[in-house]
Amino acid sequence: MTALDRVAWIDLSSVTLPLAAPVSDAKVLTGRQRPMTEVVFLFAEIGTEGGHEGIGFGYSKRAGGPGQFAHAAEIAPVLIGEDPNDIARLWTKLAWAGASAGRSGLATQSIAAIDIALWDLKARRAGLPLAKLLDAHRDSVRCYDTSGGFLHAPLEEVLENAEASAAAGIGGVKIKVGHPDHAEDMRRVTAVRERLGDAFPLMVDANQQWDRPAALRMGRALEDFGLTWIEEPLDAYDAEGHAALAAALDTPIATGEMLTSVAEHCELIDRRAADVIQPDAPRIGGITNFLKLATLADHRHLGLAPHFAMQIHLHLAAAYPGEPWVEHFDWLDPLFEERLTIRDGRMDVPARPGLGITLTGRARAWTTQRARIGARP
Repeated sequence: MTALDRVAWIDLSSVTLPLAAPVSDAKVLTGRQRPMTEVVFLFAEIGTEGGHEGIGFGYSKRAGGPGQFAHAAEIAPVLIGEDPNDIARLWTKLAWAGASAGRSGLATQSIAAIDIALWDLKARRAGLPLAKLLDAHRDSVRCYDTSGGFLHAPLEEVLENAEASAAAGIGGVKIKVGHPDHAEDMRRVTAVRERLGDAFPLMVDANQQWDRPAALRMGRALEDFGLTWIEEPLDAYDAEGHAALAAALDTPIATGEMLTSVAEHCELIDRRAADVIQPDAPRIGGITNFLKLATLADHRHLGLAPHFAMQIHLHLAAAYPGEPWVEHFDWLDPLFEERLTIRDGRMDVPARPGLGITLTGRARAWTTQRARIGARP
């Protein structure tokens, strides 16, 4: 096999992003997790003998960052000297390099940052935005805001944030539910719906904190609000429960963000457990696996709304045949020099080659671990 180019070096870095304020969703209020104060990112930067470069990233919340970094540093050396064009083959090579850690969970999340960097490199070399390399169906994607609707925020703040999102041109708003007091959930949803009006897209997210009876009761109580979807009403791995709920309710059910392999998503798809599937490329092993899953989802005519990491998912959503959503979070802004443009309810795919991202000086300063494999020319 003749190589068109070869991987010369890989730089891995672990970056801890501090959040402006502690963040709480239903998992905190039910005592399962502590408030989130930071997000740990794994960045992979890859360069070739021909002078081409790419960058990718994954992340972890509350735990797992050091583990992702350590696993990536162990397996990344197998790419030195390889042709970076052969991304699917290299994904398999990375998976076998760490086979004892499995093909889901932390293992696939460690591969993801490297896989995404390889796709970024390929698109940059072609001089194309990643979406265009992947055969884009559109130049902009519907977007909705999540960062203003967490349960730690008082209701009046949530209402102000929702109004600000709509005024900024964001196309939808998602708020958190799953409060131990179901009446509080209903009070917050009612107030946001009244403030935004009946026509504005509104989603709710229970973060897996209802059991099956509670999810059915709350789902029925929420039917009259015309929600775009109810997200993660049940445990992420309860495909049977999600399927029963999806069959019982008119409101669409969305889930999938916590799953870490294509195989886990296949169970949701096969059981008809989601109307909207929400894969996270950094969690399921990168863009290579995301594209496999997107093909399956499109075959079943499912909605697509990738979770978090809009800098990556905007490109992937733009390449989905059905009309998708992308999740707007402003948390990652300090990491990147560039900003994404939002207007008329949609997020524009940037014209910059690849993902179109550049790390800031602050991101470099927040680096806690580094590993260099190979040598820069």
